[in-house]
Amino acid sequence: MKTLKDCKKACKVKVIKLHASTDLKQRLISFGIMKEAIIEVLEYSPAKSTIEVKVGKMRIALRAQEAELIEVEKL
Repeated sequence: MKTLKDCKKACKVKVIKLHASTDLKQRLISFGIMKEAIIEVLEYSPAKSTIEVKVGKMRIALRAQEAELIEVEKL
């Protein structure tokens, strides 16, 4: 299983499944991070504790532990 946290910078992936709790899952869905969504990894913080991603036209910063709950496949 590959997660969003495993992706390198400038990598484009498709979301397969969200393994998050109900509250976090609802928050991610409100950002457009849901099954079949295309996500591009833009940047990592120096400590790799946060990841900046692009979903549609929106840029979002996710915590590394949140990114670990998003199962993806490379495009």
